[in-house]
Amino acid sequence: MTGFSAQAPAAVVMIRPHHFRPNPQTAIDNAFQSAPETDVSRQARATVTKAAEQLRDAGVEVVLFDDRTSSHPDSVFPNNWFSTHAGGRVAVYPMRAANRRGERRSDVIEFLKRAYRVQEVIDYSGLEPDELFLEGTGAMVLDHVARIAYVARSARADPFLLERFCTTFGYEPMLFDAADQHGTPIYHTNVMMCVATDFALIGSAAIADDRRRAAVLQRLVDGGHEVIDLSFDQLGAFAGNAIELRSRDGSRLLAMSTTAERALTAAQRFVIESSCRILPLEVGPIELAGGSVRCMLAGIHLDPRPID
Repeated sequence: MTGFSAQAPAAVVMIRPHHFRPNPQTAIDNAFQSAPETDVSRQARATVTKAAEQLRDAGVEVVLFDDRTSSHPDSVFPNNWFSTHAGGRVAVYPMRAANRRGERRSDVIEFLKRAYRVQEVIDYSGLEPDELFLEGTGAMVLDHVARIAYVARSARADPFLLERFCTTFGYEPMLFDAADQHGTPIYHTNVMMCVATDFALIGSAAIADDRRRAAVLQRLVDGGHEVIDLSFDQLGAFAGNAIELRSRDGSRLLAMSTTAERALTAAQRFVIESSCRILPLEVGPIELAGGSVRCMLAGIHLDPRPID
């Protein structure tokens, strides 16, 4: 349960929104999204503040930025527009919804350059006019050790751009079709699966094709992961939208929402807690937008610069 893990970052970027609301432009293909009856922006801001405090108390470094604009309802989900990678590389991604494109922030990238060893920033956002989209570690669930990018095909995950990313960053693409119990395509892969150091959470029933499902599960096993299969109900509770992190003492934890944590069975909890401890975060207002804890945390897989 301790020791370095390339899969589990020790630091994350979070965005605290001041005008959060479920995004009408993303509702068209996000079946996890729901409309609140009242304005939840103040609750969302307090929710992010509290989650950041809990993560820091658990020994995770949190870099918290504020978004005071009113034009970016989904800015609380930074993992969709950038990702960081060992070797000092940062990727910036093209976003499908027009009102999400302004979430990309130069101050975040400049902070990473100052605080961490960044050698290269590769920006794919110029492909938006060509309607080529790849929404970061929402669209891709990355196994940083086995170097596999698991991706549910969607309008937010273009296969051509996926191949381009994988060639540049050294991942093997594992592309598949996935849908919920109603046949609605899964909009982001990270709502149906999570890869940690020793285990993987996955709603495998969402992959209708038997052969492709078996291939995905076998790759997870071959990568050294014990597979924890999630039901459709558990996916609806965001049990797949989790992220493994590393505390300053070297121990690992699985950050997930309290909704997700309550949905786990005793057997599933046993497997997880054999590898890391569960850190449940109350993010109910954020989940109205169709994402949960994983979407809120952009992991920092970069080497910090030495402090003078």
